[in-house]
Amino acid sequence: MSEDREDVTRLLARWADGDAAALDRLMPIVYAELRKIADAYLRRERGSHTLQPTALVNEAWLRLVRQDGLRFDHRKQFYALAAQAMRRILVDHARALAADKRGGGVPHTTLEADVSAGANRTIELIALDEALEQLSRVRPRQAQVIELRYFGGLTVEEVGELVGASPATVSREQKTAEAWLGHVMSEPPT
Repeated sequence: MSEDREDVTRLLARWADGDAAALDRLMPIVYAELRKIADAYLRRERGSHTLQPTALVNEAWLRLVRQDGLRFDHRKQFYALAAQAMRRILVDHARALAADKRGGGVPHTTLEADVSAGANRTIELIALDEALEQLSRVRPRQAQVIELRYFGGLTVEEVGELVGASPATVSREQKTAEAWLGHVMSEPPT
């Protein structure tokens, strides 16, 4: 396990230095962790979600490898960026679904309870994303803590290591951010 962590960090550095073979070796090592992140994301989504964990991982991987100039001091930064990419993919997917529901060429039909619940989850994900964007403008570290904990699946200790804070500070910031997000998301839209 520790050897895999060191391998990931070393391979990330080699990839950043332009070693394409390092990227090929990296994928099988990180795939299981990326899959856990994707599973965690999709567990919070509606049951009838059209994205599958494998597709989410593959799309996030493609987005990551297409970026130039990425540098990672350690593997947790990579997983944090992967979690952020997955969140972006899910939000983009939710926005596309919301656009379709507003008349994207699909014939109008009545909604059953489970479909309606799925639409509500789509709206909630978009609202959460917008609230996190607002939070990141006023309290960037709190937004990062939420993203890493909920979307990245990192422990309080891992988040603390990544953001340079004690576990107690991370817990406090998480609670404060959760309260702020709950307040913002409960306000009626203007």
